Amino acid sequence: MEDLLMGSFLSAMATGAGALPILFFKTVTHRWRDILLAFTAGIMMAAATISLIPQALNQDSFIIVCLGVMTGVLVLTLLESIIPHIDLEHKHRNLSMDTQALLVLSAITLHNIPEGLSVGVSYSSDQNELGGLIAFAIGLQNAPEGFLVALFLINQRVSRWKAFFLAMMTGSVEIVSAICGYYLTNIVDGLVPYGLSFAAGAMLFIVYKELIPESHGDGHAGAATLSFIAGLLVMIGLTEWLK
Repeated sequence: MEDLLMGSFLSAMATGAGALPILFFKTVTHRWRDILLAFTAGIMMAAATISLIPQALNQDSFIIVCLGVMTGVLVLTLLESIIPHIDLEHKHRNLSMDTQALLVLSAITLHNIPEGLSVGVSYSSDQNELGGLIAFAIGLQNAPEGFLVALFLINQRVSRWKAFFLAMMTGSVEIVSAICGYYLTNIVDGLVPYGLSFAAGAMLFIVYKELIPESHGDGHAGAATLSFIAGLLVMIGLTEWLK
């Protein structure tokens, strides 16, 4: 339990760490943002495919794994339909600034719930190092997310300190959802492989729907592709090192 609390806390607070630079400067080049997003995508892709899914297959059948993955994808799809994705760098003329900021904060907060569940379920598995690996992967994804949310809020005339605090708070929901995921899988027998598969599906959705398109949208596809592969290899290396 202590490891879960520490891992989920560090993963969640990575959102605030990512937003921290906003207190000192207002922008970052598209190239470096795309490289960071692609690196994160590679980390999460490896975490889903070489850690979560194999561990779920070791504990249950292929059918359960498929059901879990598709449930994770469907949940994220449902969240996308309820809270539409807002482009953080473009204005929407049919929305007021307050409404747009609220939508962005709501969307990011809701999307963080499955990520926290992923961390909690991973810590409840039999593979001791899996929880730390998934918390690390989610934390890396949270850092650029926190920066972009804080940057968006500043562009909406929110003060820097308030933008930093609000961005950090969007990640705090992951601590609660991680604890819920951990206890749920410990209470309900046989839920761990389903939960691991669910986490993998949610992560794959984020990678393909959010991170990869955003990292290729500003003409830096070559650098982003290399960064994606580097992230993939880093996560594979960490997985092998911790075995």
